[in-house]
Amino acid sequence: LTYTAAVAAVRSRGRFGISLGLQRIEALLAELGNPQLQLHGALVAGTNGKGSVVALARSALREAGLRVGTMPKPHLVSYRERIAIDGELLPRERFAAAIGRVLPVADDVAASLGPPTEFEVLTAAAFAELAGEHLDLVGPTLALIGAEKAGIIKAGNLAVTGAAGRGVVPIRDRCAALEVPLRRAGPRQPYRAALLHSGWDGLVVDVVTPQGGLADLRIGLLGGHQAANAAVALALLDALREDAARRGVGWQVDEAAIRRGFAAARWPGRLELLQDQAQGRILLDGAHNPAGARALAKALLELGVRRFPLVFGAMRGKRVTAVMRALAPLEPRPVFTRVPDAGAIEPDSLLRTWHRIADGGVTSATPRDALAAAAAMRVLPDQPVVVAGSLYLVGAVRGILSGEEGE
Repeated sequence: LTYTAAVAAVRSRGRFGISLGLQRIEALLAELGNPQLQLHGALVAGTNGKGSVVALARSALREAGLRVGTMPKPHLVSYRERIAIDGELLPRERFAAAIGRVLPVADDVAASLGPPTEFEVLTAAAFAELAGEHLDLVGPTLALIGAEKAGIIKAGNLAVTGAAGRGVVPIRDRCAALEVPLRRAGPRQPYRAALLHSGWDGLVVDVVTPQGGLADLRIGLLGGHQAANAAVALALLDALREDAARRGVGWQVDEAAIRRGFAAARWPGRLELLQDQAQGRILLDGAHNPAGARALAKALLELGVRRFPLVFGAMRGKRVTAVMRALAPLEPRPVFTRVPDAGAIEPDSLLRTWHRIADGGVTSATPRDALAAAAAMRVLPDQPVVVAGSLYLVGAVRGILSGEEGE
C-alpha cells in the first residue's frame, strides 16, 4: 500500500461520519490481538488545553528516558500526525503499512457491525503500530460538557481533571460511582500553579503538588493559561506513575526530567510562533471556540500585541460571533478566508459578521493569499501575523509555511 493510497483509504471512511458505540473498535482491536493491552497510557479529553497537557507530559516523559507515543486528533497538516513517536511523525511508508494492516480487518468487521469510521481505523492502526514497537505509551453548558468528557472514565482507571464549577460535578460523580481515584488541579486544589512571568520566551510558574513544590518552573509554551495546564500535566504524570507501579512497572519522572521537559515542550498550532523568510513572524492558534479565543486574546495582551494583522477562518457550527467578540477589543486588522472544505464559512459571510462587531476587514479567496495580504498590513516589521479561528485554517497555513501543503 502506498502512502497516497493509505491516505485515500482513510479519507474515504470520513463519509461514514460519527457512529456511536464501541462495538466496531472493540472488534477491530480483538482481530488485531488487542494491542492496546500491551500499552501503558492516558486518555486526555476536554474542550481546550488537551494538546498542551499532552505536550508537557510527553516532553517530561521523554526527558526521563521513556519512549512516548501520541495519537492526537485532529491533525493539522498530515494524517501522519495521528501516530507520533517521541513527537516525530511516522515515515510515509510506515504509516501506509500501519493502515494496510488494519484495512482488511475493517472490511471483515463491516460485514457484521457496519463500516468502521475514519477515527476507528486510525485508532486501531495507532494501537497496533505502537504496541508493535513495544513503546511506553503514554455541549452547551459546562455540566453537559463535563458529562460528555466524563464518559471516558472506566472502572479501574485513575482520573485527573482541571475542570471547575459545574463542569467538574459529573466527573466527580462518575469517579465516585466507579470508585475511581480523582486527582484535581486548579486554584485551591492539590495541584496548582501560580504564574510568575509570561513572555515570548514562555512562562515561569511556581507549582504546588501533594509531593511538594516546584519553584521557578519554566514552560516552553506561550500564554499564561498554560500555568493551569502545567498543573494538570503534573497530576497526569503522578497518575501514570501510580498506574505503572500497580502494574509492577517501575519508572520515575524526577524533578530534573520535569524541568527539562516542560521547558522544551512545544505544541504545533497552539500559540506557535513561526518565522517565515517571506512572511515574517506568524503566530498560529486555533482559537476555534469562545474560551480558546479569550485565552488567545489574554495571551496577546500579555505579549503586548495589539492592532495586529489577523488571518481568520471558521467552520460551520462554531460560535463565530462569540469568537470574534473575544478578539475585537485588541483591534485586529482581519483578513477573512476559507479552507477548501465544504464545512468552511465563506469569507464574505465572516466579514458581514465582523461588521456587526467592528469596522474594517477584507476578504481573500485562499489562505495563501490571505497570509500575504495580512503580512502587508504590518505596522512594525516584527509584528506577528496572527492566524486563528479554525484548526483547519491553522493546519493549512502551517502546511504552506512548512512546504507540506496538501499532505
